[in-house]
Amino acid sequence: MNGADPLSSRDRTRAQLVEVAAHLLATGGPDAVTTRSVALAAGVQAPAIYRLFGDKDGLLDAVVEHGFASYVGRKQLDPDADPVDSLHAGWELHVGFGLSNPELFRLMHTALRTPESRAAAATGAGILRARVHRVAEAGRLRVTERRAVDLISAAGTGVVFTLIDQAEDERDDTLANTAWESVCAVILTDASTATIMGPAAAAVTLRAALPNLLALTAAERALLGDWLDRIAEFQRAP
Repeated sequence: MNGADPLSSRDRTRAQLVEVAAHLLATGGPDAVTTRSVALAAGVQAPAIYRLFGDKDGLLDAVVEHGFASYVGRKQLDPDADPVDSLHAGWELHVGFGLSNPELFRLMHTALRTPESRAAAATGAGILRARVHRVAEAGRLRVTERRAVDLISAAGTGVVFTLIDQAEDERDDTLANTAWESVCAVILTDASTATIMGPAAAAVTLRAALPNLLALTAAERALLGDWLDRIAEFQRAP
């Protein structure tokens, strides 16, 4: 058949509306994204938005989903990169994305998430966990992987919110680097002493290798993992 595929036409219209809404969000904030303004800019009738998204909130949900997909698409892990350099690259990407897309970033981290946006966010979090795991395998992590992930996530997102709330001409351009250095001081061992580990770093490194310790049963690996987590947490405690 040579006729147009209705589903493809629907998808194209949906993608166009999302792009238009994302542009209006970037240039005018959430208040600029109305069904009337989006329909006018996209050259479609307003009822098309209701058919495809339900309402304005549904359209903004789709913009958030698109934002997460775009963000995650840039986060792909390079398995050949130095683990610490890779972790730093992920930090810079996160901060750079937020500063380049302040309204979208704000919406991505404050709006109630749909199943689709939750799935995309989980993919991004999984890439961060993988980066941290490579650092642990290299013997450069002094805290548990979970704590490192939590610290990086909290600090990175907090830095972006702080910076996007500052006027551009008053923005502290050193804040992101200072925050990164502070995080590194807490979670990383010094490269020159990485081969002379304290108990916590040694426990974290062995914990990262547990899945490959096939000489142990699954139950034994689970028990050893619990012991190693306790060692790492105990050594970190004041």
